[in-house]
Amino acid sequence: MYFEDRAQAGQIIAAQIGEQYRYENCAVVALSVGGVLVGEQIAAQLHCVLTMLVTEEIEVPGESVSIGAVSQAGNFTYNSEFTAGEINEYASEFHGYLDDQKRQAFSRINRLVGDGGVISKDMLRDRIVILVSDGFSDAAIISVALDFLKPIRIQKLVIVAPVATVSVVDKLHVIADELHILDVKENFMGVDHYYTDNTVPTREEAVAKINQIILNWR
Repeated sequence: MYFEDRAQAGQIIAAQIGEQYRYENCAVVALSVGGVLVGEQIAAQLHCVLTMLVTEEIEVPGESVSIGAVSQAGNFTYNSEFTAGEINEYASEFHGYLDDQKRQAFSRINRLVGDGGVISKDMLRDRIVILVSDGFSDAAIISVALDFLKPIRIQKLVIVAPVATVSVVDKLHVIADELHILDVKENFMGVDHYYTDNTVPTREEAVAKINQIILNWR
């Protein structure tokens, strides 16, 4: 399944869940700037808040693989795709590098958080939380989101995305109360592959969109 852009994908998901959640106490949480474009359509349809969990992924040196991510709470969560043995090996081999990258990532997050539009725990408490991605290639960001949500009492966890890998969907079925994935891929080609238009906002532009969401309610 292919999409013109992330907004179109968001409109399709919004049409699927709109009737069920339009009058519920929901919060849409984007997991990336691309997720903001998808989530914007859902929040506009549901007349609910849109926010973003700000994270910084840290890659293994020399490899395009995320070892984990830092959230705006300052917590570092390892990629759940790795085994305990692999995590111990990476942590031992790249100890100094990881500590340095964590500090830099948290510093960048703090600068952005000051602009507003990003997630707060009070905003999510006792709501139906709808986590939104523009595509799941692995479960790394979900691990970070679950770590952030752990101390918060929520009504229900719904996870949505236009596209995801089979292995991620298997994990999400265990984690989520409800799942809406438009297309599940055995051979995942990368998130951008499934969109004709891959224009995404900067983080600052994404925050501006979030702060304007009430004006776009439909």
